[in-house]
Amino acid sequence: MLDHKKNMIDLLTGVKSSKQSYYSELKETITELEKKNMKLEIINDVTKGFNVNMSMEEMLRQVLEKLEHIVSFDRISLFLHEKQELVLTDFYPEDSFYFKVGTVLPRERSLYWQAIEENRAIFHSVSEEEAPFYHEEVAFQQLHLYSILCLPLYSKSRVIGVLSFGSKQGVKPLDEDISFLQQLGDQLAVCIENATLYNTVLRSKKEWEETFQAVLDMLIFVDLNHNILRFNPAVKDFFHMSEDEIYTKTCHDLLFSENESCPLEESYQTKEMSYQQLTMHNQRICDIYTYPVFNQAHEMYGVILYINDVTQHVHTQAQLLQSGKLAAIGEMAAGVAHELNNPLTAIMGNAQLLLRDVDDEGESFDLLKDIHKCGERSRKIIRNLLTFSRQEEYEFANCSINEAVEQVMSLIGYQIKQQNIQLTLKLAEGLPAVYGNLQQLEQIILNLLINSKDACEENETDQKRIELETTVEMIDERREVLLKVCDNGIGIDATKHKDIFHPFFTTKETMQGTGLGLSVSLGIAEAHEGLIEVNSEEGEGSTFTLRLPVATEGINEKQGG
Repeated sequence: MLDHKKNMIDLLTGVKSSKQSYYSELKETITELEKKNMKLEIINDVTKGFNVNMSMEEMLRQVLEKLEHIVSFDRISLFLHEKQELVLTDFYPEDSFYFKVGTVLPRERSLYWQAIEENRAIFHSVSEEEAPFYHEEVAFQQLHLYSILCLPLYSKSRVIGVLSFGSKQGVKPLDEDISFLQQLGDQLAVCIENATLYNTVLRSKKEWEETFQAVLDMLIFVDLNHNILRFNPAVKDFFHMSEDEIYTKTCHDLLFSENESCPLEESYQTKEMSYQQLTMHNQRICDIYTYPVFNQAHEMYGVILYINDVTQHVHTQAQLLQSGKLAAIGEMAAGVAHELNNPLTAIMGNAQLLLRDVDDEGESFDLLKDIHKCGERSRKIIRNLLTFSRQEEYEFANCSINEAVEQVMSLIGYQIKQQNIQLTLKLAEGLPAVYGNLQQLEQIILNLLINSKDACEENETDQKRIELETTVEMIDERREVLLKVCDNGIGIDATKHKDIFHPFFTTKETMQGTGLGLSVSLGIAEAHEGLIEVNSEEGEGSTFTLRLPVATEGINEKQGG
């Protein structure tokens, strides 16, 4: 023990060596210590300097720059082991490439695969004279790399890839340098694994968020206290609110009125999916599905609301149902009309026979004349009812608006007069024809007259008036036939002028109207390349104007339905 200490003192004091050798050895020792410290600093700096947001190219650049004082390399590349394949993912410098990023290396005669299979660092010198053995040697030659060191990368005993260093100098690194590089590679493997896991989670999160944002129906995520935590853009569009406005509300305040039950409560209590169809504050009808959200301990911590606006679907179903009812009424009306024709024929026939035998000046003659006249009127009404209720594909042809008015008046004119409503007709003479379907145009006129009649009935004035007028005008270089229906009824609030043409919108009381008349009428008018205008003021009456283009030559070839 004493001899060992003495030898150490002699070595340090240089007793057994000359001054020159003493300083040389001391210098080498200091250089070696500095090199070891530098290696530790490099590993520490690489570990500290790495962050999950750093690109792999930036990481490789930092490693290569820090190594220039230890081992001189000109290029660094990274191949990752994914799905039993070795794929080139990154390299530095960025202009030192032969294989493109994404290239998959074959297993046979591959230097990189050999490093993985043998689980050790492999050094290889490239010879320009000998034929290439490894698959990668062609790339080495093109990049003028003559020394290659391949290090397998492991994380938690699992291979994640290969890190390779290339030098344009044909010099093999020292064993201690290779050992250091392997340690550095182990640290990089941990960093790469962490970055990969982070990016996988980040990508999954981004994909989920993009999916959440892309859904066209409304999605809202709430906590157990009804607080809104997240929602997609469809919610803002539906409620016409900003994000800040929505976040200040609870889910119940946003969606439901005080008198309505909240489907969230059912999910809170049962921890199961629930469904409810509700009418929102803006009168939109929505299907609401609630889905509880659980953590890993199967504890519910929130609920996802899936809200689907089904207003149009509900209205369409109701419209189809109403159309079915109307079709049934049409069939029934046609049947009733046919049944009425038989006794009506007998009444009119007998009245005519009796008129032949009765004196013109007698009292019975006037009575029989009235019977026959009423029969004629009844037959005309029945004929118009049959025409109006006829179910067939409508064909377009030149037709007269005045004729359509006269047909409708035979159906509803008497009823209007019985309501003590003064009905005035101003039908223009020589009115040009329009191209369309007479029965459909009659339906528009009938709907407008019924609406005017109902509006007048609700008006408390004693002088109730409806005026129907037809004219022709030049509108924007297009000749149009105009049909105006004016009344002094209760009128329509100006804020509702656009709504009255929507399906199922009505200002009438329940069971008084379906809200389909004006919607159907507008659809017919547009099919005839026309439109319906409204001019109304609450309490002052309304004027509805049907505009249709005048029929032109050649238009008769067109058909529609």
